[in-house]
Amino acid sequence: MQLRYNYRVYPTPAQQVLLARAFGCARVVFNDGLRARQQAREAGEAYLSDGDLSKRVITQAKQTPEREWLGEVSAVVLQQALADLNVAYRNFFTSISGKRQGRTVAPPRFRSRKDNRQAIRFTANARFKVLDNGRLRLPKIGDLAVRWSRHLPAAPTSVTVIRDAAGRYFASFVVVATDDPLPPVDTEVGIDLGLTHFAVLSNGKKVAAPKFLRRAARKLRRLQQDLSRKQRGSNNRKKAVVKVARAHARVADSRRDWQHQLSTRIIRDNQAVYVEDLCVVGLGRTRLAKSVHDAGWAQFVQMVKYKAARRGRTFAKINRFLPTSQTCSTCGRIDGPKSLSVRSWTCPCGAVHDRDVNAARNILAVGRAESLNACGAQVRPAPVPAPRREAGIRPDAVRYTRSVEGISAL
Repeated sequence: MQLRYNYRVYPTPAQQVLLARAFGCARVVFNDGLRARQQAREAGEAYLSDGDLSKRVITQAKQTPEREWLGEVSAVVLQQALADLNVAYRNFFTSISGKRQGRTVAPPRFRSRKDNRQAIRFTANARFKVLDNGRLRLPKIGDLAVRWSRHLPAAPTSVTVIRDAAGRYFASFVVVATDDPLPPVDTEVGIDLGLTHFAVLSNGKKVAAPKFLRRAARKLRRLQQDLSRKQRGSNNRKKAVVKVARAHARVADSRRDWQHQLSTRIIRDNQAVYVEDLCVVGLGRTRLAKSVHDAGWAQFVQMVKYKAARRGRTFAKINRFLPTSQTCSTCGRIDGPKSLSVRSWTCPCGAVHDRDVNAARNILAVGRAESLNACGAQVRPAPVPAPRREAGIRPDAVRYTRSVEGISAL
């Protein structure tokens, strides 16, 4: 499994100038490659291959007076910029052809020098090295001081140097790590994600939503007001932009750290974890958009997924259209839709349900049923050609539907 480990780096002022030069060269190569392919398409020419594009915008461009300064940075940085362009085109083509799942991917756009986030990547061909004294040696940049918060589990295959909007520098290492399974346990859990309570577990535990963005809203509003009063293009405005970016980065870091702790605890205590496949993009267009984005459900689910795969746990998503909040987890009766103001309800069977706990128990039941069907013996015969006398629908046939508790005939 490929994992990414991020560490804070502290370049000297001279190294910051060299990094800024590398950021600019990578951006220029990316834009030149994108412009060359757009011009070829407008002229009716064939699609430029990766090799021809690299020869044109890197090898031949270095020999011209306009682009001779590209030789001042590592060639691997320039090649990786073109690799990013090729990946962007590949994702766009697979998206419009229907081979790529999810939202439609737009064609690649030009990179702006005004973008506050810049990044360059070094692969093994660049011969970067982590020295014995803990510094990171990069070609044509030097030895960077790294704050090692933890050890790398293996030798990195690539490193990406990132400068974020807050002016911080990070080194992101890609490491091929082996699985480290945990001792098996007997507990399984279903998780219902929400806004009032971030996560409600099937065992009845509720995790309150920290609401990091809401708690920092007053400070962010004041900083944003100060930014709006600054004159455009002035140095004071640039300083105010950095202050706003640092405040937002503090919120994002706090949310990420809290989600890492929660996801690690859930994976450690449970053998199987089941969550609902929420449409975060659609919920982000509603009146609850700010609270939805503040919760960070998608990031949390992704953490649980990769940690489960590495720790030998079972992880699965259930269908988002299942009526988990309407179904009684005791008798399986579907009681109909309910508004969000209804937090508890009583089933005709006599069971009194908390809305979120009941949904989490239904998620656990559905996840168990689907995992048993997927991991056990074949529960459905293989498709074979039907005899001619059995090809039609018999009037005395019985129709079956699958419910949460099992299969029942109608």
